[in-house]
Amino acid sequence: MQQGMYTPKAEVWDQEFDPVMVILRTVYRRDVQSAMDRYTAFLKQSGKFPGNPWPPYKKRTPLHPSYKGLMRLLHCKTLHIVLFTLLYKILMDHQNLSEHVLCMVLYLIELGLENSADEESDEEALVCGPERCHDSWFPGSNLVSNMRHFINYVRVRVPETAPEVKRDSPASTSSDSLGSLQNSGTAQVFSLVAERRKKFQEIINRSSSEAHQVVRPRTSNKWSAPGSAPQLTTAILEIKESILSLLIKLHHKLSGKQNSYYPPWLDDIEILIQPEIPKYSHGDGITAVERILLKAALQSRMNKRIIEEICRKVTPPVPPKKITAAEKKTLDKEERRQKARERQQKLLAEFASRQKSFMETAMDVEKIFSSDSPENDIPMEITTAEPQVSEAVYDCVICGQSGPSSEDRPTGLVVLLQASSVLGQCRDNIEPKKLPITEEEQIYPWDTCAAVHDVRLSLLQRYFKDSSCLLAVSIGWEGGVYVQTCGHTLHIDCHKSYMESLRNDQVLQGFSVDKGEFTCPLCRQFANSVLPCYPGSNVENNLWQRPSNKSIQDLIKEVEELQGRPGAFPSETNLSKEMESVMKDIKNTTQKKYRDYSKTPGSPDNDFLFMYSVARTNLELELIHRGGNLCSGGASTAGKRSCLNQLFLVLALHMRLYSIDSEYNPWRKLTQLVEEMNSQLGNEEQQPEVPILYHDVTSLLLVQILMMPQPLRKDHFTCIVKVLFTLLYTQALAALSVKCTEEDRSAWKRTGALKKNTCDAEKSYEVLLSFVISELAKGKLYHEEGTQECAMVSPIAWSPESMEKYLQDFCLPFLRITSLLQHHLFGEDLPSCQEEEEFSVLSSCLGLLPTFYQTEHPFISASCLDWPVPAFDIISQWCFEINSFTERHAEQGKALLIQESRWKLPHLLQLPENYNTIFQYYHRKTCSVCTKVPKDPAVCLVCGTFVCLKGLCCKQQSYCECVLHSQNCGAGTGIFLLINASVIIIIRGHRFCLWGSVYLDAHGEEDRDLRRGKPLYICKERYKVLEQQWISHTFDHINKRWGPHYNGL
Repeated sequence: MQQGMYTPKAEVWDQEFDPVMVILRTVYRRDVQSAMDRYTAFLKQSGKFPGNPWPPYKKRTPLHPSYKGLMRLLHCKTLHIVLFTLLYKILMDHQNLSEHVLCMVLYLIELGLENSADEESDEEALVCGPERCHDSWFPGSNLVSNMRHFINYVRVRVPETAPEVKRDSPASTSSDSLGSLQNSGTAQVFSLVAERRKKFQEIINRSSSEAHQVVRPRTSNKWSAPGSAPQLTTAILEIKESILSLLIKLHHKLSGKQNSYYPPWLDDIEILIQPEIPKYSHGDGITAVERILLKAALQSRMNKRIIEEICRKVTPPVPPKKITAAEKKTLDKEERRQKARERQQKLLAEFASRQKSFMETAMDVEKIFSSDSPENDIPMEITTAEPQVSEAVYDCVICGQSGPSSEDRPTGLVVLLQASSVLGQCRDNIEPKKLPITEEEQIYPWDTCAAVHDVRLSLLQRYFKDSSCLLAVSIGWEGGVYVQTCGHTLHIDCHKSYMESLRNDQVLQGFSVDKGEFTCPLCRQFANSVLPCYPGSNVENNLWQRPSNKSIQDLIKEVEELQGRPGAFPSETNLSKEMESVMKDIKNTTQKKYRDYSKTPGSPDNDFLFMYSVARTNLELELIHRGGNLCSGGASTAGKRSCLNQLFLVLALHMRLYSIDSEYNPWRKLTQLVEEMNSQLGNEEQQPEVPILYHDVTSLLLVQILMMPQPLRKDHFTCIVKVLFTLLYTQALAALSVKCTEEDRSAWKRTGALKKNTCDAEKSYEVLLSFVISELAKGKLYHEEGTQECAMVSPIAWSPESMEKYLQDFCLPFLRITSLLQHHLFGEDLPSCQEEEEFSVLSSCLGLLPTFYQTEHPFISASCLDWPVPAFDIISQWCFEINSFTERHAEQGKALLIQESRWKLPHLLQLPENYNTIFQYYHRKTCSVCTKVPKDPAVCLVCGTFVCLKGLCCKQQSYCECVLHSQNCGAGTGIFLLINASVIIIIRGHRFCLWGSVYLDAHGEEDRDLRRGKPLYICKERYKVLEQQWISHTFDHINKRWGPHYNGL
């Protein structure tokens, strides 16, 4: 039979397989190991034993009657002495005694118990005849009774320098346990020191005269030459052990815990009645010891009582184990780590005591000076319960020490910073674009996410103030910085030493140390920076998350006040230096053209826009990694590998250095009614600010959150989300009104006007839509009837259900990003749900839904609204800004009002089934730059651009075309299909690698360089893997054969 094609059934492994026979009859050791591995796997899968079993591996078969005579050897005092000695030496960690020796010792003891006499007897010749060993180690030859016999002292021959020499003579040498037997008159004579096996055998076979000579050695004063054997002297060792006590202590040692053995019959007396116990059929050394002790208790009530007495006593400590230098180093690290934890707990306990006394004093002062006015409430409510101090502890993977991150010695996460344009390749169509294979087929990038956002930003900067435009959008769709980590932490100073050692290492490396690149010291994952962990305890987070009973108006005032406080960078510490350093690394990760969008070069608005866009990029990419929605719920996809919390702290610390003038802060337009509206609109010479309805709400969320002092309070976060949701919902209503026809607008305007005076008018989308239409109708937004409006108007007939679905789909991207942000800031798990329930579940998770909301009624998105000011007044104020702009630019105002927020997941281009189709079209195609047929043509699998590989004709500024295209298309990442080789090449920054081929022949093999000329067909599984690596940014981690391209590709 061919191995792997046929496997034995479970009953064959359980009943027919004999490991001992396999060991004895198999020639090659590898076959034995293979069989035992499969047998061990069977035991684990069947639940019989989870570890590696010891011999005899299973229940022994009955012995043949012809071999019964050999069992008499098991009841020999000499054998019992050997077993006792070996057990003692193994317990004392004697050298040269392997696990196999222990296994054989336990096997012989168990075999002797199974073949013992039915009744105990203390006569020596009960089982075997008179022995030639005239010692008094044991009173008889029965193993059952000898197991409980205690050996107090042993007289031995040892070297004079041996540490175990005991000079004092004992009063007695041997006794039975509990005084049941009389003391023997002669001292036990047996060697317990390290000797060779042949000397060990000689001692066993000595005659009585030789034994007496050992007992009474002659002293010798002869001179011994240097290097000769050491002089032996007589020593007395204190033992005070029996075979039962040695077995119990051996159980403690094997399990690694003191007092680990507990007699099972104390809990279940039936175990002594049942002859066979299934759980003891298989097992390791611990199971074998338990099986032996149970059998000894079954055969003798005296043994059972002695085992209980031994277990009740305090077990002495096991002698120190002789460890190697590597193990000693590991133990030293563990000891230092434990001491560091103890010092930390002591300090934290002292801090907690001081904090408690301070809080009690503060509460007493509050009681004295408090009045009945609610205005005297403190901003943060503190409960009387003492908070549990639990500061985050990090393990350094270089020095092995554990402790919190501090200002003087900060700890950081190993991270990889890389520029990404994956978000920019999202389109509004689920089906991916096809690779052009004819002249008529072309791919235009106008419908990509990056192109749409670039057009929107250019349109805003054309008509509005530049600084206001940079607060109304997010960048990073092309060239955004993505931060990922392996989850391992290290001290910053340890990292610097590690980098210095890499610079001095002469071994050829696949990364550039001068550019800050390195591999994680523990998992060897590629990285290029360290993200500092901001020191802080979980106590603060717990206090911030406690709910408060404050009204939304009070919370709005607190948010405005906290944002108005100027931020100050920490003092000159090691932590602040590393914060500045990692921020420089983040900026240098992407090209200058992807972070400078201001009309004024060097404007601080560029840095402000770039920093909150980094947070937006990482949140959007995590949402894509989750599949584009949060229906699966749960924790982060990377588990502990998420670094967004530490990234937010770094970004917030730097953004607090900037300040937005309170007069131009969008928070005022969201929460207050402005009396002088004309002053906000500007004049002919000065451009106006961007109307609030043109702002990207997710960008506003990140700006408001990162401008707050950290750590953020949960009620402040919920307040910001509620305020921004009112703006988002108004934007959805305005965009819906533009998509409706004039007849639809008139009908909804009349329907909503009839319900305006109802009690819940502010939470009815019909009333709000009617009011938005009536307000925007005062301007020229609906007056322009042309091709542009015809393209915007939806051809479907709007029903209440379709309108509700449109409003929810418009708001869902914001709710997803906000829920992810809440998950990372406060550690709350995301609930799982069905796709149609995602809006209601996320809104409830964010606190938008009132607690008394009745879920059995059809869900209405407007029920999540919580207006900080009267709804109709604030909507009228927002629409007035739109009307003022559309008076002069109606067409542009309508285009800006409709924001495409439902982007689909990014995909690579769809390739044809047969490779010959690609080859026939591209291998003769001329380059659009040099108008020549390239020697090595290649095509980009992201956008479909045809380029020259290593072509000097298309070289620009010392960059060949492939490298230049990877910077323009993927911000440094390029995926190219080499036409003449059928393989894919990956460019990542200054490195490249051959990924392989996604086209295989009929036998599933590649045909690199097309040497065999076999027909090749697309392998969809490989192409899916390639696409997944591109989306998840894991090219650096999965592909290992990288090399520098020197800009020559």
